[in-house]
Amino acid sequence: MPVYRPPLIPSSEITPRSVYLRRREFLGAAAGSALALQASGARAEKLTTVESTYRVDEPTTSREDITSYNNFYEFGLDKSDPARLSGDFKPRPWTVTVDGMVAKPGRFDLDALTKEFPIESRTYRMRCVEAWSMVIPWDGFPLAALLDKVEPLGSAKYVAFETIVRPEEMPGQKGLFQSLEWPYVEGLRLDEARHPLTLLAVGLYGETLPNQNGAPLRLVVPWKYGFKGIKSIVRISLTDTQPKTTWQSANAQEYGFYANVNPEVDHPRWSQASERRIGESGFFGSGRRKTLPFNGYADEVAGLYSGLDLRANY
Repeated sequence: MPVYRPPLIPSSEITPRSVYLRRREFLGAAAGSALALQASGARAEKLTTVESTYRVDEPTTSREDITSYNNFYEFGLDKSDPARLSGDFKPRPWTVTVDGMVAKPGRFDLDALTKEFPIESRTYRMRCVEAWSMVIPWDGFPLAALLDKVEPLGSAKYVAFETIVRPEEMPGQKGLFQSLEWPYVEGLRLDEARHPLTLLAVGLYGETLPNQNGAPLRLVVPWKYGFKGIKSIVRISLTDTQPKTTWQSANAQEYGFYANVNPEVDHPRWSQASERRIGESGFFGSGRRKTLPFNGYADEVAGLYSGLDLRANY
């Protein structure tokens, strides 16, 4: 276990180098939509949910913190930008295409899916690669339920995900202020995607997802770093080859395909041995807590990686 070395600046302010270099360009577009947070909150609707056994015995992070402190680069680089700049985004109507190596590909209406699959309330620990964490009460259905519906072929080994591209509604995707290649793409191995913990979230705190949290459909994989949680998903494709991912393409030295929470593997620019829980405080870093392997879900998921070098496959 490496000795913890705190970042020279607060972890909440750390942005990947490839994005930070264009930060000043983007901030010029931050004017307008001052009421975005209020507007997105006003669209929230109550969900009919069932309780799940997937819960952690820890205080949940406040809704205010969850909805105001986000990474969602389609809307901006600062943590407050998604809440301020997502008010024009329209999450309804919404369809998701599931294709590739499946027997029954299709384009599915999200509202129909949420009626077909019971929406579970699950409380998960979530850990960001920037060394901060939250406990979030998600509402959603297992990704495995949707995969079962389309019947993956025996040759399928991976699941690729793609987010929507709407530069007219997502200022981070627009013109000179584009900071990454769009669409945002992610991927999982098929066994990871089918794991019972892997969730397609449609809400939090019993209401539909706010725009800034990935409305109306996002991926939640609680044993992995948060950048695996692709938001506003429009396509899910099954394939026999490891899919391209946005952050691996942008900076493979810092962001690997697996993204499993591993406190023994430092990020090149800071330690991953501890984390700051949003909503908690303390003097001189006393509010930090030890990071758990697989974010505390080792009993459930470590078996997926038996024999895999988790230092080389970070």
